[in-house]
Amino acid sequence: MLDLRYKTILGVALPLMTSSFIQAIVLITDSSFISRYDPTSLAFDAVGNGGLLYITVFMALAGMGDGAQILIARRIGQRQIDAIGRIFGTTIFTLFFIAIVLFVLLQFALPDALRYYSANKTLAGMQNDYIGIRSYALFFAMISLAIQAFFIANGKTWIVLIAALTTALSNVLLDYFMIFGEGGFPELGLKGAAWASTIADFLGMVVLMVFLFFSKEGKQMQVFSHFSFNLPSMKELFNVGSPLMLQGFIALTTWTVFFTWLEQRGSAELTVSQNIRSIYFLCYVPVWGFAGTTKTYISQYIGRGKQQSLKFIQRRIQFLTLIFLFISFHGAIFYPEVLIRMINPNQAYIAQSAETLRFISGSIFMYGFFSVYFQTINGSGNTKVTFLIEIVCGVCYLIYSYYLIKVANLDIMWIWSNEYIYFGVMGILSIVYLRYFDWKKKEI
Repeated sequence: MLDLRYKTILGVALPLMTSSFIQAIVLITDSSFISRYDPTSLAFDAVGNGGLLYITVFMALAGMGDGAQILIARRIGQRQIDAIGRIFGTTIFTLFFIAIVLFVLLQFALPDALRYYSANKTLAGMQNDYIGIRSYALFFAMISLAIQAFFIANGKTWIVLIAALTTALSNVLLDYFMIFGEGGFPELGLKGAAWASTIADFLGMVVLMVFLFFSKEGKQMQVFSHFSFNLPSMKELFNVGSPLMLQGFIALTTWTVFFTWLEQRGSAELTVSQNIRSIYFLCYVPVWGFAGTTKTYISQYIGRGKQQSLKFIQRRIQFLTLIFLFISFHGAIFYPEVLIRMINPNQAYIAQSAETLRFISGSIFMYGFFSVYFQTINGSGNTKVTFLIEIVCGVCYLIYSYYLIKVANLDIMWIWSNEYIYFGVMGILSIVYLRYFDWKKKEI
C-alpha cells in the first residue's frame, strides 16, 4: 500500500504528469506542423475540431478505464488479489464492445452530422477525412487503457510514462514524414497527421502489452490465470465506470458544442480558440497527473479502512498540484505570445490569442485546486455523484456560452470567461458534497 510521504506521492504523480506533458507536446506538435503545412489555417482548424471530436468519444473509453483503476486499487487495499484478473479481463472485453459502437458512430453517423451543422462545408469534409482515419486508434486505446488502469492502481506509473514516450516520439517523427512527405513517405497533409497519431497509439499499446506480460505485478496478482469475462465484475465495472464514462463524454461534448458555435460565428474566432485549446493542454499536465494519483490513494486508503488520512492526502496533493501548475503553465501569464507562436506563427492571431490566454490563466489554478475534491469523490467510488456534478457544470457552461456568443456577441476574450463558470461550479458542488454527505463508506 502506498505511503503518504511527498516522495511517494510524487513517485506516482510525476510519471503520470510526464505522460500528460508528452501528450500535450504531441498535440502542440500536430498543430505546429499543420499550421506550417497549410498557412490558410483551414487544415489547422480541421485537425483541431477533428481531434476534439476524437477525444470526446475517447473519453467514453477512458472513463471506463478510470473505473477499472478505482476497482483494482480498492481490491489491492482489501487484499483481494484473486479478483484483479477478473476485473482486468472484464475491462478488456467491455472496452472492446464500447470501441466497436464508437467506431461505427464515427465512421457512419458523424460524417452526415458534420456536414449538417458546419457552416464551412470544406472544413466539415476535412474533419471527416481526419476522423475516418483516427477512429481506428480506438481499438488500440481500449487495450492501452485497461493495462494503464492495472499499473496506475499498483502505483507503477513509470510504465505508463515509457509507453507515452514511445507514442510521443513516434508521433513526432511520423508527423514530419507523413504530413510533408519526407523519408520516403508520400505527402499526406492532414491525413498524414491522422495516420501518424494512429500508428503511434499502436506502438504505445505494444509497449504496454510487453510490460504487462513480463511484470512481477502481473505474476503476483495472477492477472493471466484469473483473466476472464465475469458478469459480477462487469456489473461492478459499470456501476463505477459508466458514470465516469458519461462524465468524460459530457465534459468534452460541451467543449465540442462550444467550438461548433465559434465555427458558426467566424473563422478568426475559431482559429484564436484553437490556439488557446492547444496551449490549454499544458495546464492539464499536473491536473491529470494528480487526478490519477488522488483516485489511487483515496481508493486504497478507504479499502484499508484508513478514512482518517483522507484530508491529509487532499492537502498534500493540492499543494503539489498548485506548485506544478505554476511550473507548467506560468508561460500563459508571463510570456503567452511565445507559446502561441509555437502553435501558430500567423501574426494575425497572436496578440488576441495571447491576451485571451493570460485572461483565463486564473481559471486553471481554480481547476487544479478543486480537482482534488472532485477526484476524491471519484476515488471513493461515488462516481454517480461526480456524473451529476458534471451535468450541472456542463449545463451552466453551455447556457453562459450561448449567451456570450449568440446573444451578447462579445469579444472572444470575454467568451472564454466561461472557464471560470465551469470550474467554479465544479468546486462549489464538490466541497458541498464532501462536507455534508456520508461518502467515506461507499462499498464497491
